[in-house]
Order: sequence, then C-alpha cells, then structure tokens
Amino acid sequence: MLNETPQRSTMRLTRRGRGSLIAGGALVAAAAAVVVPLLLPHHGGGDKRPQALTVPEGWRAGQVYEALDKALGVPAGTSKKAVPKAGLKLPGDAGGNPEGYLFPATYPLNDKSTPASLLSYMVNTANRKLNGSQVTAGADRDAVNPYQTLTIASIVEAEAATKEDMGKVARVIYNRLDRGMPLQMDSTINYGLNRSTLDTTTKDTRAENPYNTYVRMGLPPTPIANPGAEAMKAAISPPQGDWVYFVTVKPGDTRFTADFNEQQKNVAEFNKLRTSGKPSSA
Repeated sequence: MLNETPQRSTMRLTRRGRGSLIAGGALVAAAAAVVVPLLLPHHGGGDKRPQALTVPEGWRAGQVYEALDKALGVPAGTSKKAVPKAGLKLPGDAGGNPEGYLFPATYPLNDKSTPASLLSYMVNTANRKLNGSQVTAGADRDAVNPYQTLTIASIVEAEAATKEDMGKVARVIYNRLDRGMPLQMDSTINYGLNRSTLDTTTKDTRAENPYNTYVRMGLPPTPIANPGAEAMKAAISPPQGDWVYFVTVKPGDTRFTADFNEQQKNVAEFNKLRTSGKPSSA
C-alpha cells in the first residue's frame, strides 16, 4: 500500500510480508520447486544430509544462510561467516554483499558441499540469469543500472500480491522515482528492521535506517531479498501506466491508480474490511 505521506492510520499491511516472505514455490530451471530443503528425503541414514537445498523466491540472505547451516549440519552462523572468503563473483555495486544474488532454485547437495561452494553456485547462477544483455537493455531504458534493477525486482517480489501484479508494482516504483516521490514501501522498512511482519506502524515509518523509503528518497542501498525470474522480468520490462499508488483491498483485488483521492477511497475500503475482521490480504 502506498500513501502520499506517512500520515495514516496506526497500521498498514504489506502484501507479501508474512512469515519468511516465501512465494508460492521456487525456480528449478524452468520448473517450480515446492518443497523446502529440510523436508527433502535423506539418502537413507537418518543423520545424512538432504539431497538438495531449495531457495524459494523472496528469501533474504539471512534465511539462505540459516537453511545452508541446517542442511549441511554446520554450526549456526557458519555460512554467513563464509561469505567474505568464498570468492563470490559479485558486481562492485554489491560491496561484497550477496543479497539479491542467491538465486532462487534447487541446488544439489553431496558430501563435498560446503557453505562456500553452495554460495558460489547460487551467485554464479544469478550471474547467468540476471547479467545478460536483456537486463542491461531494460535497465538502460529506465535510467537505472543492473544492480538497481535487481533492487527493484527484490521490492517487486516482496510487494506484489500475485505474479500478475508484479509488472504494475514495478511501474509504480519507476513512476515514483521519475517523479521524485518517496517509494514508501513497507517491505523495505521491514528489511531495515530485520523482521517480517504484516503490520507497519507510523513509528516504523520514522525509523532511522537507509532502508526506510518513507524518509529517504530513491532506492534502498541493496536488494531486500533474492528475487526470482518473474520479478526480474517485471523490473526489466514493466507495462506502461501512470500508476503511483496501489493497495491490496482483499485477496485477488489489488488496485493501482494515479489519483490520490481514489487511493484514499481504496485505503478506506481496505481499512473497513480489516476492522470488520474479514480477510484483507492474500
């Protein structure tokens, strides 16, 4: 949901903030994976590693590190500590931070798998998927570089209620950037506060951190998650439109508009449904 200013009711709802920001499946080449790694069958012995690790669309780096540690049976924090020494092929803009480059897919595990080898595998996969000429061309058209395109895709992944909405959410982001409007995305606030929640308070919108897109202009400094192919496609080639606001009023009903008064009416309907106790978000 987007408002013109941080002034609003006491709570707001992000469209995909719940739990661990898991989308409805992860990419495995051209197919969708629907199981998380620690639920995969083991090789036979109860104490052996799972056969694969699935990274769902929208997971943050911290979630990937935790899953890696558990899947490989190493102490908590091992994978995160491995990042500086893993020789990850990240762009200079990333500053050594692999957020956004741990590509959602299913990765095979074997007895030789290590946190460093798996992280490299993920980043190399992201580079193959994301660094092609199509990404650059799309970024050039909208006056953002490929790293910024990836950041936009990560916000789209977190904010869009459905894959069908992704392109419009991306267009809202570009339109707001073009018009010098703050993005006002709850998903970026949640990332900066290291949490995942449905509710964002007015106090949250005043938090002092670089991911608070209510008080800071432009994009956050890094991606806020690891987006999948659909979110990247939306960020590269969003549909044309003048939308600068959107709100998911109820499941399957996300409304996009360029008119502030219309947005306020949509928000009022959303709040009415919310206070009535009826479900208001997919």
